[in-house]
Amino acid sequence: MMRFLQRLGKSLMLPVACLPIGGILMGIGYWIDPAGWGANSMLALLLIKAGGILIDNMAILFALGVAIGMSKDQEGTSALAAIISWLTVQTMLGTAVVQLIIGADATVNPAFGKINNQFIGILCGLIAAWCYNKFYKINMPDFLGFFAGRRFVPIMTVVVTLLICIPLYFVWPVVYTFLVSVGEGILGMGAIGAGIYGFLNRLLIPVGLHHALNSVFWFDVANISDIGKFWGSVEGGVLGQTGMYQAGFFPVMMFGLPGAALAMYHTAKPEKKKIAGGILLSAALCSFFTGVTEPLEFAFMFLAPALYVAHAVLTGISVAIVAALPIRAGFQFSAGFVDWFLSFKAPFAMNPILLIPIGLVFFVIYYVVFRIMIVKLNLKTPGREDDDTAAEMNIELSANDYAAMAKAILEGVGGAANVTSVDNCITRLRLEVKDRLLVDEKKLKASGAAGIVRPGKTSVQVIIGPKVQFVADEFKKLVK
Repeated sequence: MMRFLQRLGKSLMLPVACLPIGGILMGIGYWIDPAGWGANSMLALLLIKAGGILIDNMAILFALGVAIGMSKDQEGTSALAAIISWLTVQTMLGTAVVQLIIGADATVNPAFGKINNQFIGILCGLIAAWCYNKFYKINMPDFLGFFAGRRFVPIMTVVVTLLICIPLYFVWPVVYTFLVSVGEGILGMGAIGAGIYGFLNRLLIPVGLHHALNSVFWFDVANISDIGKFWGSVEGGVLGQTGMYQAGFFPVMMFGLPGAALAMYHTAKPEKKKIAGGILLSAALCSFFTGVTEPLEFAFMFLAPALYVAHAVLTGISVAIVAALPIRAGFQFSAGFVDWFLSFKAPFAMNPILLIPIGLVFFVIYYVVFRIMIVKLNLKTPGREDDDTAAEMNIELSANDYAAMAKAILEGVGGAANVTSVDNCITRLRLEVKDRLLVDEKKLKASGAAGIVRPGKTSVQVIIGPKVQFVADEFKKLVK
C-alpha cells in the first residue's frame, strides 16, 4: 500500500509543480480588486482568470498527472484516457444529468454540484492508468484490427468509468450528506467544535469532501454563513462570534505550512535540495501569500500520509485555540496574507494582528513536528526518495550503446513477458516483474549496471547512473 501511495505521490508532483504560480496570480488579482474580483480592474481580471486556469482546473491536471505517472510507460494515450474518464464522470454525475435521472420535480443532492474535485481527478487518472496497463497490448480480430492496442484503451476507459459511476451515484451523496450532518452536530460545541471542524476540513481534502463541512460553517446550509456575515454581505453577524470558523486557519496557512516546507527542505538529501527547494519554496510562498495550500499539501499527502494526519491535527488545534480567544479574521479567497490584511477593515474583525505571534508559534511547532517525524520515521518527503544516492550520480557507463544495455537488462529480468511496469528515477531503472525467480542478477550485472536492488518481492531496481533515461527509453521500446 505504501509503495502505491508513494508512486501516486510522485505522479502528482508534475501537476503540483504548476499550481503555485496560479495561486499567486489569483492572490495578486484579488488583492487589487477584493470587492469585485476583477469587475473593477482589468488587470485584476486578467490575473484572476490567468491563475484560475490552473487552480480551477486542478482536478483535470491531477487526472493527467496520475494517468501518465501510473501507466507502464508514461505514454500519451493514458493522458487521453484520463480526460475521457474525467469528462464521463463530470457529465454522468453532474447536476443536469442527475436531474434528468430523478425527475424534474425532485431536488438534486448538493453533493453532485461538488463532483469536480481533486479526488475525482485522481480517481479518473487511476482508472485511465489501469485501463492502459491492462489493454494497451490487446489483440483484436482482423475486422476490428483498427481498435487493437492503444486505440482500445479509451473505449475501455469509458466502459470502466461508467461502471464506477454507478456506485458513486449512490455513495457520494450519502457520504456528503452524512458529513453535513456531522457539521451541524458540532455547531453548538463552541471552540471545541470549531477545532473538530478544522481537523476534518484538512483531513477530508484528499477525497474532496471538505466541501460538505464548508457548506455548513462558511455558507448558509445551517444558517451560519460565517464568511458572508463576517464581511457584512449577510445580516446577523455577532461581534466576537462571527469569524470563529475562519480565523484559526491563518496561523496554519501563513506560517504552519511554510514551517513544514522548511522542515522538508532541511531533511532533503544534499544532492536533491535544489530540486526539492524549488517546489517547496514556491508552494510555501503560495500558501503564505494567498492561502492556496494544495500545492504544498499534495506534495507530501501521499508520500507521507502520517505527516498529513499530523497537519490535520495541528490545524484543528489552531482553529480551536483562535476560536477560544478574542481574535477574529475572515477571508473571501483563502486564509493567506492578502485576506488577513484586508480583514482589518471587516465589520466583525477582532485583533487580527494577534494572529501573527500565534502564527510564529505554529511555524516553530510545524517545523519541529515535521522534522522529527520525517527523520524518525524515515518518511519519503520531496528530496528524500531512496532511489538514488550521490555516489550513483557519478556513475559513468563503460559504453554508450543504450539499446544493447537495455536488451541485456531485459534478458536479465526474464524477458518482456515478465515485465509488468517500467519507470525510472534520476539514476535507477525501476521495474516490476511477474515472477521474481526469473530475474538473473548475474546477467543484470553483466549488462554494465553498477548494481542491483530488490526492495520488494516483485520489484527490481537496476542502478545505471545519471544516463538512466536513455537506457529506460530503449527498454520501453523493447517491452512495447
